[in-house]
Amino acid sequence: MSAIDSILLIELQYFPPIQYFAKLLQFKKVRLEAYENYNKGTYRNRCHIAGANGLQRLSIPLRKGKNRQQSIRAVEIANDENWQAEQWHSIKSAYGNSPFFEYYADELQLFYKKEYDLLWDWNLDLLKKMMELTGVDCQIELTDCYVPTIEDQAAKSVFDYRNSIQPKKSRHKEDSAFKNVSYGQVFIEKHGFLPNLSILDLLFCQGPSASEILRQS
Repeated sequence: MSAIDSILLIELQYFPPIQYFAKLLQFKKVRLEAYENYNKGTYRNRCHIAGANGLQRLSIPLRKGKNRQQSIRAVEIANDENWQAEQWHSIKSAYGNSPFFEYYADELQLFYKKEYDLLWDWNLDLLKKMMELTGVDCQIELTDCYVPTIEDQAAKSVFDYRNSIQPKKSRHKEDSAFKNVSYGQVFIEKHGFLPNLSILDLLFCQGPSASEILRQS
């Protein structure tokens, strides 16, 4: 059975990297892990963009309970910090001169003007918006319980990619089905091509051509 006829099982991330969206493009149905516990040091509350000084990390501050014992759908954002204004400023500074920033900026800035209490709700709304903007069309559903491992994946038609796409190289799993396709980036002459950044980078730099880059990846 081909991947497109199967179900992709994956965690919800904050402005996920290109590899994440390349996976979404391969499947007609995606199942988001809704019953895991929060896992720090991952893309669940961070993303990587290309700034003037190179790779730049954006992290969403979280309230107490920032550990593996807290349900992912109960993780609260620390809105007492001015993180939304600061992050949008960072995004604008990084991509204000990109070819398609002005085309998408108004839609995305709305998210940074709306207060979200829960990390899950924020990430889910952003994922749906980025799927819309990049033309990734797949059915999204949530898990109804937590299963540590999916045995006999071929029979169950489930491809388990949970915790496979990680910011730390030591935890990132090799993926022979994905390749980093180079494209024009804002600071490429200064830093060279930075692979597998947040989907934001691809969208602002390539606009409608982002879907073609994803297909090539």
